[in-house]
Amino acid sequence: MKTTITTIATAFIMMTSLSSFAANKINPLKDLNSMRIIATYLEAATAGSIEFNKFLFSEDFEYRNTANNVCYNKKIYTNFLKANKGLKFNCETTYEMLDESGKACVAKATMKFDNFTRVDYITLNHSQEGWKVSKVVTTYP
Repeated sequence: MKTTITTIATAFIMMTSLSSFAANKINPLKDLNSMRIIATYLEAATAGSIEFNKFLFSEDFEYRNTANNVCYNKKIYTNFLKANKGLKFNCETTYEMLDESGKACVAKATMKFDNFTRVDYITLNHSQEGWKVSKVVTTYP
């Protein structure tokens, strides 16, 4: 009887320890190049896709809107994206890589709406976790 209880207790401990390792999600964006990270950001910003947001933005992420001079951190911006999950912008979106050198990258995304244009300047940094969006500055030229 003691052997059965010990075996069950050991199996239970092993299952809980293995499930704790499974709780750490593997970053699906880790091995993507900078262009694909920009495309993933645009999917989040313009198509309401929030699936990869926890992996997309760096911990020191900053979003700045020059129209009203506001600045948001990662938590506030990802909560905003989460609140607008599934919301799709009615715009034509294009992007171009302005510069990529070593572990830094800057891109420009243009969203053309019927009555105005929004331009996002996106800065990425490369680390052990792959490319991450570290800053977005939005302008309305």
